[in-house]
Amino acid sequence: MSKQMQNIPIAKPWIGELEAEAARRAIMSGWVTQGPEVAAFEQEFAAYVGANHACAVSNCTTALHLALLAVGVQPGDEVITVSHSYIATANSIRYCGAIPVFVDIEPQTYNINPLLIEDAISERTRAILIVHQMGMPCDLKAILDIAHRYGLPVIEDAACAIASEILWEGKWEKIGKPHGDIACFSFHPRKVITTGDGGMITTNNPEWDQQFRLWRQHGMSVPDTVRHGAKQVIFESYPMLGYNYRMTDIQAAVGREQLKRLPEIVERRRYLAQRYHDQLADIPGLKLPTEPTRAKSNWQSYCVRLPDSCNQLQVMQVMLDAGIGTRRGIMCAHREPAYCHETWSCGSDRLTESEQAQDHAILLPLFHQMSKQEQDAVVNELKTVYQMQR
Repeated sequence: MSKQMQNIPIAKPWIGELEAEAARRAIMSGWVTQGPEVAAFEQEFAAYVGANHACAVSNCTTALHLALLAVGVQPGDEVITVSHSYIATANSIRYCGAIPVFVDIEPQTYNINPLLIEDAISERTRAILIVHQMGMPCDLKAILDIAHRYGLPVIEDAACAIASEILWEGKWEKIGKPHGDIACFSFHPRKVITTGDGGMITTNNPEWDQQFRLWRQHGMSVPDTVRHGAKQVIFESYPMLGYNYRMTDIQAAVGREQLKRLPEIVERRRYLAQRYHDQLADIPGLKLPTEPTRAKSNWQSYCVRLPDSCNQLQVMQVMLDAGIGTRRGIMCAHREPAYCHETWSCGSDRLTESEQAQDHAILLPLFHQMSKQEQDAVVNELKTVYQMQR
């Protein structure tokens, strides 16, 4: 394949006629907003991850916002989290008027370093918000041990981690069960399955689940489905401040089909990740992602770390010129203009690993439909530019 003919994106959702027909089904039903398809998607998702409750919302950011509200985060509180995540993680804390306290990551997994959490806890700490970055599960046992000692709830930002697994008390269990208090998922097109956009909140706490359902629909006391199906006139009330965080039935219908595809998608992604491992292992100085024995990633992204001698931007540009899409290492919220001037935003002296990951890592293309020929082209181009840089 010539460089001019290559067009290998960083990601590509696997959607087709089944999803189109599902969307058509919802459209032709006449009920296109939050309704029976959403309810069915919630039930199927909860069963898949092993949670008692699943509540569909408009995206993962709104899921995180509601999760933080549910555990009692208020203005002036502190929430321990990572800067090394998409900015939505920190933004959801700020939506509550609370302050994110950034903790550095482990360089091997790109996840929060449990050894640094305890020192970040103060009398104002209200919760711990962890991120299963790029689909790689955090060390949940170590994190939960700390949280339980201090009586702190744990929220899992599992935006990237649908179908990822952890070894829990001798059994493999899916992220989202949840093992903490609440887990939040994303269905953005960059994720493993998609509804165009959308999110899901899982919990085993029935009171929180009821709260999510009120908040997501403006705090309305009677759901649309109940009101429209009633034989008597019902006047709803709005006893609390709520939000418009609903998922549509069109999205949910697509999500139900995507959920059916999920086992095949993850099997393929794990195969491609192993193939990257095998082909890139002989490149000196290139650090490959590490999957701990306690975890199974869904490989939402495949992230490699370049040595200091390689220029991240130049490597990415050469690959783009060859028709291969990449992305830089995961962003750091504390470096963004919205955060870097805040007096409470932690500087580089404490977030060295987070900044190193952003500056020296790149994400390689990985998607279900990726052929061996396309993957070989990515590997060969990376090896070529790598040799030029060293």
